[in-house]
Amino acid sequence: MATMNIKDPAVHRLAHALARQRQVSATRAVREALEEALQRDREQRSGIGDRLMEIAAQSQAVEAAMLTDEDLYDEDGLPR
Repeated sequence: MATMNIKDPAVHRLAHALARQRQVSATRAVREALEEALQRDREQRSGIGDRLMEIAAQSQAVEAAMLTDEDLYDEDGLPR
């Protein structure tokens, strides 16, 4: 497996602080934090599909309620 070399001192401090807080190794703390972040992203993305379907349904309802040319103009093309 490839190794990862983190050169940012702030990342090291955060990883070790999380490891101390959770009483686990720094490697485990980083792995768990990454797994949690990925899970949150997946959950957010799954909600986006549902939200898009809601928006599509709402836009279809609005489109159905729109006035047509026949609603606005008479048979001679004059406004009703």
